[in-house]
Amino acid sequence: MALANGTMFKLKSGFSQINEMSYIRIWVHLVFATKNREPLLKKDFRYDVYKHISKNCLEKGIFLQAINGYIDHLHCLISLGKDQNIAKITQLIKGESSFWINQNNLTVEKFGWQDDYFAVSVSESQVGKVVKYIKNQEKHHENKSFNDEVNEFMTKYGWELIKD
Repeated sequence: MALANGTMFKLKSGFSQINEMSYIRIWVHLVFATKNREPLLKKDFRYDVYKHISKNCLEKGIFLQAINGYIDHLHCLISLGKDQNIAKITQLIKGESSFWINQNNLTVEKFGWQDDYFAVSVSESQVGKVVKYIKNQEKHHENKSFNDEVNEFMTKYGWELIKD
């Protein structure tokens, strides 16, 4: 049998066997906004939302490295597992968290996330930088609106906004 370090050893039967395993690390920076970008994520309960999402991700086998946001949006750094995709992970996070926010009456009006989201891959060498960026969201948005941030992302990644 082969160990992760490449060492081979023989099984009692005398046959060598290689144990096949999947090793995957695909980092994704995920950003999504409140419905109509309404400023509903008030400071007094935002941390509770992050904590709840973190717990939910753990229960669902979603590897969440960092989470933070501001009054109208949320950033997550996740690593996809072998049976996961961005659409499903996003649906699980957004759907369950909006249900929890509404169930706990954290907002006056019914809470919901916008249907769309932003997701971009992150190289292993940039993970620390992205974690730092996510952790500093409140300070970051003292000087820059979420709209400005979205426009910067659109320009940086060469995306066009297509109107229906």
